[in-house]
Amino acid sequence: MARLLLIEDDLTIRLPLVRALTERGHAVAAAGTALDGVRLALDERPDLVVLDLGLPDLDGRETLRMVRAVSAVPVIVATARDDETEIVRVLDAGADDYLVKPFSAAQLDARVRAVLRRGAPAGDADATITVGELRIDPRARVVTLAGAPVELTPREFDLLHHLAGRAGEVVTKRDLLTEVWRIPYGGADKTVDVHISWLRRKLGENAAAPRYLHTVRGVGVRLSAP
Repeated sequence: MARLLLIEDDLTIRLPLVRALTERGHAVAAAGTALDGVRLALDERPDLVVLDLGLPDLDGRETLRMVRAVSAVPVIVATARDDETEIVRVLDAGADDYLVKPFSAAQLDARVRAVLRRGAPAGDADATITVGELRIDPRARVVTLAGAPVELTPREFDLLHHLAGRAGEVVTKRDLLTEVWRIPYGGADKTVDVHISWLRRKLGENAAAPRYLHTVRGVGVRLSAP
């Protein structure tokens, strides 16, 4: 049984979803405003949040940033906005998946189970990863380099953690877009390039003189110790 938090202001959507998800075996808390939702995210410590973007008190992306500031809980965004640019912005802001309204409870339940499977601990998946002087703690979402903290955005952390989990391997942009951004490959590889550039800067290196992040032209990126 998963503990879910549904942040949705429309009662005609919220109540049937709470009922349907409960019938599917989940424990569901619900909020009708962004601020109530963030409070419940802190109090209830859910396994997953379903977040509507069209909330009455705050924009959904701002709500997502507030949730991300206090928790690494997976977030599925539920939105009536089907514009690709908006969807990419939401994913870049830290969402793990999205559903475009209208959708059925069965669709949402399937997405919930898929996201929770992706985030489920597997062996030592929550263990701190060390690559050279780089240490990544996935539980605390803390990164240090030679003992000094490295301040990363949620997306930068997810990207670095994914690469560290496959240290020494060349990870393709297709894999990164699918596994980190949860979007299909095609025309968005510049997103990977930009985030790799930001990561390099925060790790004190650059493309001309890489230490940890090595680009393999035409293939992908490899994280390895100097």
